[in-house]
Amino acid sequence: MQPKIKRIIVPGIFKILFLAVAFLFILGIGKIVFWGQELMRQTGLTPIVLVRLFAGRGTSLPSQDGKTTILLLGVGGGSHDGADLTDTILLLSLDIQKKKIAMISVPRDLWSDTLQDKINSAYHYGEEKKNGGGLTLAKVTVEDVTGLPIHRVLLIDFSGFEDVIDAVGGVDVWVPQAFTDPEFPVAGRENDSCGGNDPAFACRYESVTFSAGLQHMDGERSLVYVRSRHAQGEEGSDFARGKRQQEVFAALMEQLKKPSVWLNPSRIVSLLSAFDRATSTDMRISDIAEIAKAMMLSTMDGGSIKRISFIEYLKEPPLWMYGRYTLVPKESFEAIHEYIKASLH
Repeated sequence: MQPKIKRIIVPGIFKILFLAVAFLFILGIGKIVFWGQELMRQTGLTPIVLVRLFAGRGTSLPSQDGKTTILLLGVGGGSHDGADLTDTILLLSLDIQKKKIAMISVPRDLWSDTLQDKINSAYHYGEEKKNGGGLTLAKVTVEDVTGLPIHRVLLIDFSGFEDVIDAVGGVDVWVPQAFTDPEFPVAGRENDSCGGNDPAFACRYESVTFSAGLQHMDGERSLVYVRSRHAQGEEGSDFARGKRQQEVFAALMEQLKKPSVWLNPSRIVSLLSAFDRATSTDMRISDIAEIAKAMMLSTMDGGSIKRISFIEYLKEPPLWMYGRYTLVPKESFEAIHEYIKASLH
């Protein structure tokens, strides 16, 4: 004889609660999936990319001949005239497979036949035509003069970038020779009338001096170092400015390799916040993460960043030709293209 099975009667209210909880659970899972998909779409951090990042299995970065090229632009920022001129123009070439990095300085005063103006005005003209068009026009213009395909662009607003350097505790920069710039612009006094009785507007400037040797610089000091343009002799040249920009960038990369930067949670938050405020880019987080990883790996074990300049391939034409100080090729842009290509091998 089969034992009787007791039927458990579940009150209606509990059935409703169960169905409600099940529904909310399914809805929650659906939202998590949606949020996850949206996060992957916006950042590019897909499971495959994460595996590449942490397991070292290749890269999704675009490249040509094994090299990924990133254009770094620096604008003064603020509200004064010329705040959106890219007075710092650097190309970063990453050969991820060979773990090699090269940095190429592009002089701000280089003349562009396409723009009919200096190359540092490309971002300005692009933004005038369309919001966000500055990165595109700057990219195309620099490609023309260097002969390199540019895969990504990063714009740095130097009025905020000093916070990035402060967030990592400053940088150690080797100053090859001492110099003094007697006409460094004072922030906020660009249009000062100086009382109306000084035709030289001396109050708009201050004198800054750098001693030779290893210098620890905070953000403000680093900014002065890369912006200085009126020192006497060689240090007042565009070539010297380009080298200083490269050195500060390389020093920042060295600082970012230190565990002390990444083991301090508050410092990480400050760094990421400062970086976000000071930059705009066509890259997603996944691109930035892969580039950062490639640079770290390339500079480990004594590796260094190769510095390239083509200033010796340029000349200063007479002022009457362009109506201002400019730089143009001694021979042709094709000769510059060949020099850069050979230097990257």
